[in-house]
Order: sequence, then C-alpha cells, then structure tokens
Amino acid sequence: MLVLGDAHATTADRRRALFAAYRAADEARALQCGDLMYYDLPVTTYFVAGNNEDFDVIDSLRHGRVRSEGVSNARLLASDAADVEGVRVAGLSGNYAPTQYDKPRSALAGERRRHFVREDVEAAKRLGDVDVFLAHQAPHGTPVDEEYDVGCEHVDAILDALDPDLCLVGHHHEHTESTYGDTRVVTVAPVWESYYTLDPATLALERHATPDA
Repeated sequence: MLVLGDAHATTADRRRALFAAYRAADEARALQCGDLMYYDLPVTTYFVAGNNEDFDVIDSLRHGRVRSEGVSNARLLASDAADVEGVRVAGLSGNYAPTQYDKPRSALAGERRRHFVREDVEAAKRLGDVDVFLAHQAPHGTPVDEEYDVGCEHVDAILDALDPDLCLVGHHHEHTESTYGDTRVVTVAPVWESYYTLDPATLALERHATPDA
C-alpha cells in the first residue's frame, strides 16, 4: 500500500505533488500521517488529522457526516482502527496541548480542534491488537532535527499499550528511523519529497522520490 507524509495540499503545486505520488505508486489503498489538507482523493486513504487541516471537514469525518464533492475516499482514523489489506491500522488524530488535554472534545473550538484530548488517548489505548499505528506527533526517542525536545508522553503511552510493529509519524518533514520499545518508528518525509510503499505481508517500508508532476 502507499504511505504518505505531510501534504499541505492547499496550493496547486502541493496538490500536483500529492497526485504524482498516487500515480507513481499505483496502489489501491493509502495511509497518510496528517496535514493532508485536501480530501478529494483518488483511492481510499486512511489518515490521521494533523495540526493543519480543514477542521470542519475533520469534525464531519469524525461523525460520518461528510457528503461533498470535495471529500472522496478520505477515511479518518481518530482513536479507531481499520483492516487495510489484512493489516490492522490504527491512529491518533491531532497534536498535544497541555492546556487542552483534560477538556472534553466538545469544548474545543476553532483552531483548538487540532488537539487530541485525554478521551482520545484512552480510547486509542483500548484498541487491542494493532500492526501499524499512525500519529502526527512522535514518541520519545525520535531523532528528528528540531529546536525543541521531541516526544509526547501520551503517544508513548499508546505504544506501550498497543505494542504495534510499526509506528508512522508525520509533522516533522524529515525521514528518520528509530525504535520505541519493540516498535519500529519511522517519521516520514513530506509528499513533495518522497512517498513510500508498505508490504502488507512483511511491513517492509520502501522510500521513493516523488516524481515531478
């Protein structure tokens, strides 16, 4: 299946890169790690919401209400799981803000809807057997190059509970590989640089340069 990092597909150039990756991979299913920002997609794409999205669309996808020409084949993973080509894939949507974490999701408004809350994390921890976990925020020990300490204790707690084979992370616009416990962690490069293919049988991940659109 196809794996995609951040797309930020609000401009024509970024959308062309996104569709170039879909065409080059030529897969029937895709996984995406947040900051998608464009939801009319050529194949069924399981994704987690990032900190940059159309949050009206995200709210509608959370509740199954979207019926729109601008939303097609977009399947949000928000503390739930899906069987994708025989792989159990789960995801946590959003990023962490200490001031918002203990609020009910219904209390989040405007751009604050980008955050996950305690109820989201607790629901994710109860998902049971998971092969691949998608997150927009990284666990501790992820070697990305940032000017701040990278790692979220709540993502750590989910990985501790689920022990997935693979965790795919967006947000950082950088390819890195590391481990958290027994879980292989890969932060994926943005779509305009790379796309990936994931073998459902072995969970082997291969990186490819995104061709010119």
